[in-house]
Amino acid sequence: MAGRSLRAARHHLSPLLSLDARRPSSTAAQQRSTGDECGPEDPHDEPRHPLSERTLELKASKLEEQVHDLTEQYRKALADSENVRRRTQKFVEDAKLFGIQSFCKDLVEVADILEKTTESAAREAEPSDPKPTLKKICEGLSLIEAKLQSVFAKHGLQKMNPVGGKYDPYDHEIVCHVPAEGMQPGTVALVTQDGYKLHGRTIRHAHVGVAVESQE
Repeated sequence: MAGRSLRAARHHLSPLLSLDARRPSSTAAQQRSTGDECGPEDPHDEPRHPLSERTLELKASKLEEQVHDLTEQYRKALADSENVRRRTQKFVEDAKLFGIQSFCKDLVEVADILEKTTESAAREAEPSDPKPTLKKICEGLSLIEAKLQSVFAKHGLQKMNPVGGKYDPYDHEIVCHVPAEGMQPGTVALVTQDGYKLHGRTIRHAHVGVAVESQE
């Protein structure tokens, strides 16, 4: 009796068991679904590895070279900037010192006229003249000339005194030659027109006569 009941139950359950066997498991389905979503692996993809020590050293070396180049460029730019600043400062100082150069050239011509007038008046003034008018004029002219030279010196304008000195083409202009009587050849023997310097810069050459050996 029990055997027949067991066979009857198996007979009724066998279709269900066969259907369950044909159904894929949920785990396998999930794996296939996950595989479909991920897709096949690209054979060209390379595995990612951390940078090697050699690569890091090369990159560090390149960075050091860049830093060195930038530092040199900065130093060069700084030096160029300093040179420009110094040249600009020198230009400004020269402009202050020599801005009156043209004015001084005109003034020295006035000084020449005053000096010649004073010398001429001194020659004509006679000590025995009962009318000392000319003598007073000569004295006044001498005072004016001295004051003018004092003002020149105050502003850096000085008259050259080359007599007895060596001829210098940067300061002197030869207008004649004279026999070297008791003088070394090549030295300045006389001055026909005074030369002037403004803060050490020649603004007018002195016209001089240079001593030369006499040829007998």
